[in-house]
Formats: sequence, structure tokens, C-alpha cells
Amino acid sequence: MFYTYVLKSKRDDKLYVGHSDNLKNRIQKHNKGLVKSTKDRRPLQLMYYEACLNESKSIKREQYFKTGFGRRFLKNRI
Repeated sequence: MFYTYVLKSKRDDKLYVGHSDNLKNRIQKHNKGLVKSTKDRRPLQLMYYEACLNESKSIKREQYFKTGFGRRFLKNRI
């Protein structure tokens, strides 16, 4: 399984969207400061995730969430 996930920074209330094949491990890396793009925005909280059967679908969902329509979807969903 592959996951598309949304994290919310408790520091600045902004969202981060990513994808991974190991969701639990990836969130731990984010919160330990091992991910360059989020290390200054910790702590992070998992707000939403979707499971996909293959990586390409997970990446497409991630790209969608980074568009205006995707951000609106997340705002209504979260």
C-alpha cells in the first residue's frame, strides 16, 4: 500500500502534503526533524491520509492536493 498524507504544523498551522509506502515511519521522520522541508515546522500532526494500491496513484493524489481545488477539498474535509 502507498499513502498520501497531510500533516499540519502546530507551529504555523500550515499543511504539508506528501506520500509514502510506510506512513508511520514517515511521520516519525518528519517529527524527528529528518525531513528537510518540515524540520523547522515541528511538531506535526497527521490530519488526513488516503491509501492507494500503487505509487503512481498516490503521487497523483499528492499533486492534486497541492492544487487550489485540492486545498479546498482538504479544507472542507479536515
